[in-house]
Amino acid sequence: MTTSLPGVAVRASARTVPPVPPVPAVPPVPAKSSAALSVWPASARLVSHGDVAVGGVSLVEAAERFGTPVYLLDEDEVRERCRTYVRAFPDTEVVYAAKAFLCRALLHWVQEEGLGLDVCSAGELELAVTTGFPPERIVFHGNAKSPDDLSAALRLGAGRIVIDSAWEIARLAALIPPGARQRVLVRVVPGVSAGSHAAIRTGTDDQKFGLSITDGSAQHAVARILEQPRLELAGLHCHIGSQITTVKPYLTALRRVVGLLAQIRQQHGIVLPELDLGGGHAVAYRPGETALDIPSLGARIRRELATSCAAADLPVPRLTVEPGRALVGPAGVALYRVLAVKRTGDRVFVAVDGGMSDNPRPALYGVRYAPRLIGRRSTAAPVTATVVGRHCEAGDVLAADVAMPGDVRPGDLVAVPVAGAYHLSMASSYNAVGRPPVVAVHDGGARLLVRRESLADINSRDVGL
Repeated sequence: MTTSLPGVAVRASARTVPPVPPVPAVPPVPAKSSAALSVWPASARLVSHGDVAVGGVSLVEAAERFGTPVYLLDEDEVRERCRTYVRAFPDTEVVYAAKAFLCRALLHWVQEEGLGLDVCSAGELELAVTTGFPPERIVFHGNAKSPDDLSAALRLGAGRIVIDSAWEIARLAALIPPGARQRVLVRVVPGVSAGSHAAIRTGTDDQKFGLSITDGSAQHAVARILEQPRLELAGLHCHIGSQITTVKPYLTALRRVVGLLAQIRQQHGIVLPELDLGGGHAVAYRPGETALDIPSLGARIRRELATSCAAADLPVPRLTVEPGRALVGPAGVALYRVLAVKRTGDRVFVAVDGGMSDNPRPALYGVRYAPRLIGRRSTAAPVTATVVGRHCEAGDVLAADVAMPGDVRPGDLVAVPVAGAYHLSMASSYNAVGRPPVVAVHDGGARLLVRRESLADINSRDVGL
């Protein structure tokens, strides 16, 4: 834990990260308002002058020290969410879906909490392994793995590789040295539609992932893998979508995949020992929205798995689940500084110093957030406003039609909760705007995890004349 010193605004250079004093710890305060901060990290507290503290750290002080935009990640929130999954899924391998957000500190947290890891590229895999994550606890998947991806998975010792297309079978087998074997799973499509938006529904035959049970593609892939002596078929993989709010689609998918396990035993005389049901568990982005109940999900999936396997006269396979957003999404808070306020007719636009370069999700999926003015108390009547970014795009909207104080003005701070997943992992340097830093907050201290991307970083890639 760091000692308490006054906050200092610091922006790290492209090449060095000078030491910076810690953000002052926030003294004990009354319990938070459950209505006002219901989708924030559990540690969030309302403090004086309209400020909010997360992990015991003042958001105003954090903005002054690290600049804006900045992303805060509550370490205790991440760890407690990992523990919730471990409790809800005993005798199950819980692996963190790294595509939601990945950095070295987060790898240490999930490993220390007993989780495995799910990666989708050689880059994610190498970051994990070089950080010390056990490669045998890593699942590698993706719908279009390059030869470099597959070579890296073999070189670095990924525990399981998920076969997503028939093309990968021979391609992967050809890369495995003589005498060696690689454990693989087959990603199957169970024909289940689930998810809050068409772009994140992956359980039906009309999207790019997996091999269909309905048309026999999955069964054909299984037969081909069993013909490859260098491939060891460990089980089946299934992921039906994201932001799923009810248990029912998982149970439907589970029954269909167990049916395929029974068919494989009947046709090939083998019993596959593993079943990966993916993730996609919904979180609430705004007060009143529904988050998936993880303890209920765990209990019902394990009960259905036992029932379905008993009906098919199969032993219960080792279960794997892959939460990503549900572990880190609610642990993150994004902070922005207001640059301009524009009133056009009956519309109010609040422009901030970030935008679609650090959070493309509203533009991609039309997601809704609940931004909050922090750092001062306002008695002005609320107005309906649209919080927009700084980029030269009409679609650069962070939060449409939200309540903001009528006197919102340049210089104000705006905080966006539930910012830990699919923000920075999908970020870009559009308009040559560097990606924000990531700061961990814990027990009244704040520490830099990922520094701000500088213009020198961006320019260094441009080597032509």
